[in-house]
Amino acid sequence: MKPANLLFIISDQHQGAAMGCAGHPIVQTPNLDRLAAGGTRFSNAYTNCAICVPVRAALATGQYVHQIGNWDNGYPYDGSVPSWGHRLREQGIIVDSIGKLHFRSAADDNGFRQEIEPLHVVDGIGDPASGIRDGSIRRDWRPGIEEAGPADSTYQQYDIRNRENAIRWLRDHAGEEQPWALFLSFVTPHPPWFAPPETFDLYQQDQLPMPRQWQANDWPRHPAYDYMRRFFSSEQPFPEATIRRLNAVYYGICTFLDQQIGQVLAALNDLNLCDSTRVIFTSDHGEHLGARGIYGKFTMYEEASCIPFIMSGPDVPAGKVVHTPVSLIDCYPTILDAVGCAPPADGIDRPGRSLWSIAAGDEQERAIFAEYHAIGSRNAYYMLRDRRYKYIYHVDAPAQLFDLTSDPDELNDLAISPDEETLQMLADYEAQFRAIVDPEAVDRRAKADQARRIESLGGREAVVARGVFTNSPVPGETPRFSRLLDAGN
Repeated sequence: MKPANLLFIISDQHQGAAMGCAGHPIVQTPNLDRLAAGGTRFSNAYTNCAICVPVRAALATGQYVHQIGNWDNGYPYDGSVPSWGHRLREQGIIVDSIGKLHFRSAADDNGFRQEIEPLHVVDGIGDPASGIRDGSIRRDWRPGIEEAGPADSTYQQYDIRNRENAIRWLRDHAGEEQPWALFLSFVTPHPPWFAPPETFDLYQQDQLPMPRQWQANDWPRHPAYDYMRRFFSSEQPFPEATIRRLNAVYYGICTFLDQQIGQVLAALNDLNLCDSTRVIFTSDHGEHLGARGIYGKFTMYEEASCIPFIMSGPDVPAGKVVHTPVSLIDCYPTILDAVGCAPPADGIDRPGRSLWSIAAGDEQERAIFAEYHAIGSRNAYYMLRDRRYKYIYHVDAPAQLFDLTSDPDELNDLAISPDEETLQMLADYEAQFRAIVDPEAVDRRAKADQARRIESLGGREAVVARGVFTNSPVPGETPRFSRLLDAGN
């Protein structure tokens, strides 16, 4: 594959299904739809950890979370593990970032030549309270959900600036003779739950499809999800009207994001860069929107773990949909291949594969791995997803198994009352999964690291007294902390 420029666009908390090109019956994303029509869309793309800070560290390094130890939102990437940006820069390739990185600090060497208005974790610390996983505290997310509606937000303003910074960057580098890489990171459709009035009004709330298993009687009753609902104070169901309004807001933010991306892609075309630039669009994780009685990301269900992934440009098949499972771990070799950068000979185990060859080839059987050790969980859980089945292993709780061919909505957990054939499948998947990770040992290591991290910040009392925030502030914005609640209240 001939080296070319690379424009890597990533959104935040974007459901894989929330695009017209993915078959969504309501959401309007005409620019992403055109990108997919002119390129290749991966229908089975997954996050490797359904929360911002850990998966962004995994994307940067090409390694699983348990390999690098960035367990939760209090463990930001600090540049100490080599990133794909470091490798490109070593090879003399221009590599810059615009927008959200969610690393520790711009003072660290994160691999970029320059970081343009980056969003990093608060105070270089982030959210260490994520590591308090003993069931003693909880958070109240109800107010943010109940106030969802049409309004401006600092996230919308920030993404407009990210768009303008990207267009300016493309103009400044349109004449480069050597390939470059630009990492453009938007923060929407991540909460706060406000959408521009003009895009919110595109969605008639009474016509929106309701999320899967949104009614309390239909919630999957599993210890991990029961705990999560209590932790986020959503164990009491929200009214249907609140859920409908939240979904309308989310779709409105998705359309707003699509508009920003459309203007960047239009600039790429106006500058005659389309024939020399490959484009990747993806997201860090998804969003439940009330499906299964859950709000936010955090789980291995499709709403949270499945993400959009589109590639276009030179040598990329047009109008193709690939069903081979892929994940964000694959971005490291994919980025290197795009710009013609040789892989490092550093002996580091990076399990990803370049997606350009997968896009160009036939469908393949492949298993994708994900894990979770963060906020809202008492114990770790892990996922293996191949072309047909999804296996979820919970430490100290029942495993789950879904046949996504016959049950794409994940309504029938085959691990409940399994027959002999299913029991054998569960054993086979567990053996395959344990070849990647020792789940109990990694769970213990994560909790020990989290305890040490909390102690280093003054101990549990100090971390609890600091409080928490729902979303990281944009550059120049003061974080608004709220108090953690005692789990007994």
